[in-house]
Amino acid sequence: MEIPQDSTGRTTRMGRVIWVILLVAALFSMYLVVHPFTPLSRLDISILDQVQLRRATHVLLLLVAGYLITSRLPAARRTVGSWVFAALTLPFLYTFWVPNVPGVDIPLAGKLMGTLAWALAVLPALLPQMRRYTDIAAALLAIAPWAYQVRYYEELVNRAVIPAGWDMAMSFSIIILVLGLVSRLLGPIMPSLVLIFLAYNMYGQYVPGTFRGAKNGIDLILGKTYNETEAGIYGLITGVSAKYLVYFTILSGLIGALGLGRVVANMALAMVGRTPQTPGRVTGIASVFMGMFSGSGAADTQFVATLTKPLYEKANYDKMIAAGLVATAGTIALITPPVLGSIAFVMVEILQISYLWVVIMAIGPMLLYLLGILTFNEFYARKAKLPPVGADETLRRSYALRYSTIFVPIVLIVVMLFLGTEVSTAVYLASLAFILVCYLDPTLRPAPLAEAMRSPAYKVGLPLGIGLALGGAFLPLLAGWDLGRIPVLPVTLAVLGLLLGTFVYPAIATGKLRGAIEPIALGLAEGFRQLIPIGSAIVAANLIFGMMVITGLPSKFSIFLGQVSGESLLLATLVTALFSLILGMGVPPTATYVLTASLTAPAIIKIAASNFQGYGLEPQQAVLAATLATHMFLFYYAVLADVTPPVALSGYAAASVFKTNPILTGVYAARVALAKYIIGFFFLLSFTGTGLLVLPIVQNVPGIEGWLIILERFFFTAVAIVFLAAATVGYTRHPLQRWESWVMGLLALALFYPYPNLWMAFIPFGLGLLFFLRGEQKGTPRPQAAD
Repeated sequence: MEIPQDSTGRTTRMGRVIWVILLVAALFSMYLVVHPFTPLSRLDISILDQVQLRRATHVLLLLVAGYLITSRLPAARRTVGSWVFAALTLPFLYTFWVPNVPGVDIPLAGKLMGTLAWALAVLPALLPQMRRYTDIAAALLAIAPWAYQVRYYEELVNRAVIPAGWDMAMSFSIIILVLGLVSRLLGPIMPSLVLIFLAYNMYGQYVPGTFRGAKNGIDLILGKTYNETEAGIYGLITGVSAKYLVYFTILSGLIGALGLGRVVANMALAMVGRTPQTPGRVTGIASVFMGMFSGSGAADTQFVATLTKPLYEKANYDKMIAAGLVATAGTIALITPPVLGSIAFVMVEILQISYLWVVIMAIGPMLLYLLGILTFNEFYARKAKLPPVGADETLRRSYALRYSTIFVPIVLIVVMLFLGTEVSTAVYLASLAFILVCYLDPTLRPAPLAEAMRSPAYKVGLPLGIGLALGGAFLPLLAGWDLGRIPVLPVTLAVLGLLLGTFVYPAIATGKLRGAIEPIALGLAEGFRQLIPIGSAIVAANLIFGMMVITGLPSKFSIFLGQVSGESLLLATLVTALFSLILGMGVPPTATYVLTASLTAPAIIKIAASNFQGYGLEPQQAVLAATLATHMFLFYYAVLADVTPPVALSGYAAASVFKTNPILTGVYAARVALAKYIIGFFFLLSFTGTGLLVLPIVQNVPGIEGWLIILERFFFTAVAIVFLAAATVGYTRHPLQRWESWVMGLLALALFYPYPNLWMAFIPFGLGLLFFLRGEQKGTPRPQAAD
């Protein structure tokens, strides 16, 4: 869910309170990057120095800001899902009051507190009119588990298995408050799933067959969830939100507040020119550009749809085709480097690999995904004989060159990642760079600031800014502070000094201070606001992860998957892909990945590694290659859930702009770039297929031989995508009959497969080219739209 931006409007007292909390939350996260190099790092402040407490503070800020925002949103409709969610909380509440193992002692006051948290989190799902007041109370109650964690942190770590009564009360309260917020923001399916895992942990002994579990006491579950360092609610996956995502959403918020989104869109328009295919081409290029800055598929879809809708209408595109193209292209943000989506960071933490590895592996699938969109659009526009459209005369290619400086911070991120810099540090410095790029460019800086800089005060401000920048840069060095490998603090102080002298001073002198610095503050607050739905879902995913650690469910599921697939890699991947797409209909991509990675990855890696050893790889090499390919496969299919009907967030975003049926839009979005559903299989089904990910081949096949495998895979996969797009639209250089479309589709599938003998791929390649030999005959009547 995208929280409406006006939900944090500052026209009321509560709106101002929410805005301040969002700003403080963003500044807290930004400060954590420079904290190790400041004098405060020597004071041993727990919420700044202890990883567990930093995460707990992050969750607190998500809950407080999230509940205050939802208190201002219109009351949601009561649904069947609401009743299911409420019903599933009852066994958890009952076991909290009547523990399922003897000897558990929770004080009455603790039970009452937990029940209050339950009432505030759950009852508004059934009585939505209560939410305005209950959500404010829930935001205040969320402070208690955080304060308790801060006060008793060391003792809690030592009693994770045998928790005290109040430990369990605080654990129950924070769990139910998180689930309540997720149900408000993302619907009841994901929190219901968490509750099913909780019930399985407590009563798994009643499940028959392979999935029969052990009986775990409520004390063990609540203790490990609240007290455990990495498997609890403040564990590894929650750390992804606090360690990575918050910085990317802040970066995205700053870009929006500084007005760079419109510049990016205009650059895409300027690059494409005037052709019948312009709307689709702009959609693809703008989506990739926005994906470099933002990891939100639905948000990018909404933006690109709003931008391109007039072009689609002017070119007479079928409305459903247009909405499907935009919905499909918007999702590309989730696999576009360097930002990618939240899944990439979860993968980094689970596999303990470099983020740069994920970036490298994502480039190929992203380019092939984009090729599928552009080729579908190309064939459709040609078949429908659409008129040429384009941008106005002012948007020429010189425009794209003029504003290419806005990509400098993105290049900075890539370079710093290549040098081994922490992701948070790289994105933090890129955020500072974006602010500088905008404020230094006279056409990009805020209008009030531009006016202030035309005043005489600027003549004083410029040397003042340079002086403060130099002073800030040298202060840590002169004071003997730790500079670190990357001089984050000197750079920060230098940028702040330059901003204060060169820009803030003239703004103060001319009475334009608020207009000059407001975009930065708005961007920071907006960035944390964007994080709340994603961050709360990640905390809930951490709960599922923790529950699976306790039960050992992944090993049971691996046995089950092996039995179902008969140790066939094709069957195992097919079952997993369907499981991922179905699961993605109800939960966000991150949670889909966490579940599928935990449950299915071990079995698939085992089968794939055995398969890869047939190519001469050592067992250890085969396992690493299979692990990377499997997790990229799961990553890719979790992303596809965002665009697969019936619950396709990007489809709903496009439908809201084009005024189309959301479900039907999702169907068309699934049909556009149909190859996207096939690509993922073929970088897992064989070792040579991992050439689409580049890294597994480079790591295991040295020299020219490895690069030939990579080039061969990209060439034939790209041709297969072109063939499949032609088959889907029913057009090559002439309209195809239905049997011709089917033959083209089968030839495309044959080209996707990585053959052991390279020459075998040339057979479907040559046969497919035959359909492109004959051009369209003159006088062919103009079709209204593609089939």
